[in-house]
Amino acid sequence: MQSILLSLSPLVSLRRLHTPLSPSTAKLNHILTSSSSFSSFPCQPSSPSSFKLVPSLPLLHAGPTSVPEGSAAEFPGVNSLFNILEMGSLFGFWILFNIYFNIYNKQVLKVYHLPLTVSTIQFAVGALLVAFMWGFNLYKRPKLSGAQLAAIWPLALVHTLGNLFTNMSLGKVAVSFTHTIKAMEPFFSVLLSAMFLGENPTPWVVGSLVPIVGGVALASATEASFNWVGFWSAMASNLTNQSRNVLSKKLMVNTEESIDNITLFSIITVMSFFISAPVTLLIEGVKFTPSYLQSSGLNVNEVYIRCLLAALCFHAYQQVAYMILEKVSPVTHSVGNCVKRVVVIVSSVIFFRTPVSPINALGTAIALAGVFLYSRVK
Repeated sequence: MQSILLSLSPLVSLRRLHTPLSPSTAKLNHILTSSSSFSSFPCQPSSPSSFKLVPSLPLLHAGPTSVPEGSAAEFPGVNSLFNILEMGSLFGFWILFNIYFNIYNKQVLKVYHLPLTVSTIQFAVGALLVAFMWGFNLYKRPKLSGAQLAAIWPLALVHTLGNLFTNMSLGKVAVSFTHTIKAMEPFFSVLLSAMFLGENPTPWVVGSLVPIVGGVALASATEASFNWVGFWSAMASNLTNQSRNVLSKKLMVNTEESIDNITLFSIITVMSFFISAPVTLLIEGVKFTPSYLQSSGLNVNEVYIRCLLAALCFHAYQQVAYMILEKVSPVTHSVGNCVKRVVVIVSSVIFFRTPVSPINALGTAIALAGVFLYSRVK
């Protein structure tokens, strides 16, 4: 995957006239708590969000993982080194796929102003990959009960809306600004949990929200690409992404069947495609044909290639994020998510040569520092 992405340079224009374009029950509790991702999953799109399942309502019970007996005891040093290399590779791929997703996605959305179609294409590619894994037994095909499907369906709906709103924002404002606004996800998480779950935040958590809100406000006031549609779309993405945490707690039913986090993500991806496809046909129609793209003055091959690569990176970075969630604590994952967001913002500023004033950079830094603080005190 990496070699394919690196070999196809994002600098190639999408227009003919050289127009530049711009991630046992206790384990699953980690999954349903934090970006854009599934997005993600407290600071992201683009990184995957996770949802928290309370032990008293175990719908999606994660089964135990078997470990070869004596492997760690016989070769403790080798095992430790392997774990470090494995986690380092996973975090590296998570960040790399996210960077490429934002670059390719921005390039497409900058000239192809149909975010609903773009979102549906991303879900379609993900659904095909899931079908391939299940069809060829690369990953165990799940057997779901009606109660499980009923509980997952609302999560798929808000996941669909979260990705759509993120794409709407990326089509209107700079990538760096979208991710700066999405740093406010912890604020929405605390607000929704207090309103619907009665979870009152501690003074430390409230204190960590102050630099987040202040930093985003400062960055917004000095953002060169500021656009109200882009701003509110990113805010709506925050709201929908964090709504999954509330829904996951209120819509659980008792079951003894188990489901792991990667399977959960796969099911949500397939459901999201079936949710978005009919809506896309109804609202935007079929406007991804070669004739339509040619009539719009776009390079057909480049648009198709960029859309495909963006969709592959979208599914890949969220899949990797779930693999990481199985191996680390929520705090470690959220801190890694913060680091990922910083790298995405900096890389997008460099690639797209986004104008950034000192005050704007200061606001972004304050907001990200607040997110890091939130991940520690939470």
